[in-house]
Amino acid sequence: MKQGDLILLVSPKGKRYLRRFDPETVLHTQEGMIRFTDVERAGSGGAVTTHIGHVFRILRPSTYDLIKGVKRSTQIMYPKEIGYVILKLGIGPGVRVVESGSGSGGLTLALAWHVGDTGRVYTFEKRPEFYTLSGENLDAVGLGHRVSRHNCDIAEGFFPESVTKGDPQSDPTDADALFLDVRTPWDYLDQAAAVVRPGAPVGFLLPTTNQISELLWAMEKSPFEDIEVLEILVRRYKPVPERLRPEDRMVAHTGFLVFARHGGRDVCPPLPPADFPDSLDAPGHPEADGPNIPGPSD
Repeated sequence: MKQGDLILLVSPKGKRYLRRFDPETVLHTQEGMIRFTDVERAGSGGAVTTHIGHVFRILRPSTYDLIKGVKRSTQIMYPKEIGYVILKLGIGPGVRVVESGSGSGGLTLALAWHVGDTGRVYTFEKRPEFYTLSGENLDAVGLGHRVSRHNCDIAEGFFPESVTKGDPQSDPTDADALFLDVRTPWDYLDQAAAVVRPGAPVGFLLPTTNQISELLWAMEKSPFEDIEVLEILVRRYKPVPERLRPEDRMVAHTGFLVFARHGGRDVCPPLPPADFPDSLDAPGHPEADGPNIPGPSD
């Protein structure tokens, strides 16, 4: 365990403490004090006892833990939506993704985790207080170096003065994907289309159905197609073998997701006839009478 490593300490009642490892630290909890010198001796996957005898498990935090542990002054996206967004937008090592509406930085953190050191996240936030908070949360988990952050209004586009044209560290031109978590995304479809590459996937988060309708109407006149609208519900169960049943409460509707793709470039015209191979209709062409599928006797 190295200085600065993120660790997760879990109490007997399930309370979680996300901290950076420093052997000089003493953590004060309701179940007693924990010396981080003891944490170091126990190691990740081990357990440590407080000064009054309560046992805490020591874990390496997952992305889920990091997202749930961010300081927030806004409602963050839930992991149930974030996971689907990551898959739908094709986020992985080397991907360059644009995000607007940084908020507290929950989705930004997840995107930065998945693009790796070879990818890049370009996040745009209009409100200074959220811009500052999201930056602090990224730095707290050691992912700030993967993110280009811009404190600006995307009504003017995704190329403010803070962008150095041609520099992949700040310039989002021809991004591989885009996600907007803003109140009126239909106002920014032209800006979105201008920053992503042809065919790139885009996503939107909206809280109400009338906002979805506004977005769908606007998308009819935009270069985006292949539209999908959905919401994700998760129902947890009480893990008690003899009386397995759903928990009394569930986090149901937390937002609607809309996905689409940039329509791509103009239709490519066909090659002149002379550039094609022999016509399929020509007598004797192996595929002139359809595919050669072996029959039972063959």
